[in-house]
This record gives sequence, structure tokens and C-alpha cells, in this order.
Amino acid sequence: MDALQLAIDQIRFARDYTLTLIDETPAELWFEIPSGAPGHIAWQVGHLAMAQYGLCLFRIRGRSEDDPDLMPSTFRKKYSRGTTPNPDPAGNPSVAGIREVFDRVYQQAMQEMPGYSADVLQEPVELPYTAYPNKLGCLLFCSHHEQIHAGQIGLIRRHLGLPPVR
Repeated sequence: MDALQLAIDQIRFARDYTLTLIDETPAELWFEIPSGAPGHIAWQVGHLAMAQYGLCLFRIRGRSEDDPDLMPSTFRKKYSRGTTPNPDPAGNPSVAGIREVFDRVYQQAMQEMPGYSADVLQEPVELPYTAYPNKLGCLLFCSHHEQIHAGQIGLIRRHLGLPPVR
């Protein structure tokens, strides 16, 4: 198996795991910040969409003319690293809107990644990456990053009184 296929398979595995968590979380709980938790499910999912866009698409191939529809700048700014989760549903896209961006970015990444050349994947980058300081390292980091946030989603779910899914 080549390194690109390994990265794609890891991203797919991480997404499948995240979906088991969010699909079992009622939409009415997505904006609730439980006592002791640093945020809510909606922020976690929005952040994952924003990060996957950055790691799997933008950092590899730059901005495309369709990117504003794929990842609107208002969405990106709301869920970027360092932002504060807003518990008011009116201050966020709807759960369906967040899921739409989350799913759309994943589908676009899965469509484009198989076409990335070995030469492009060897181009150097600055952090964040894992294993290699190049564009392949960005793809590998995507799955690690998603698993970190899946853990946070699992913890938030438990604070909300929901049972574990695995």
C-alpha cells in the first residue's frame, strides 16, 4: 500500500468513527455546553470541517474558484483554532448546515486526494503535519486531528448524559 492510500484510509476510518458519535447525538444537544466541558458538539463538527478543508484541500492545492461555496469564509472564521464556541444556536449555522459543510468537505477531499501526485505530496510545509514535514504529512495529520476531536465529542456526549457508542 502506498503512503497516499494509507492517508486516505486513515481519514476514512477517522470519519467513520466520528460519524458513529455525532449520528447518535440528538440535534437539540449540539449547542449545549455541559458543565466542565470546553465546548459543544456543533463547534467540534464545524472545526473538523474547517480543518479538513485546510489540511486535505487548501494546503495541498491552494484555493480553487469553487472553495467559497465549499467552505465559506464566515464558516471558517467561526470554527477556526482559537475561536470560542457560541452556545446560542442563533449565533451558529443550523445543525443541518454544519453537517452539510462537514459532509461536503469530506466528499470533496475524498474525490481530490487520489489525484495528488507523489511530487506534490513531497513539497515541504510548516506545522501542522505529522510524521513528515510535507504535504503528505498534512494528510496524515488530518486523521490524527479528527481522532483527537472525536475523543472530545465522546467526552462532551458523556457530560450530556449520553451513553458511549463503542
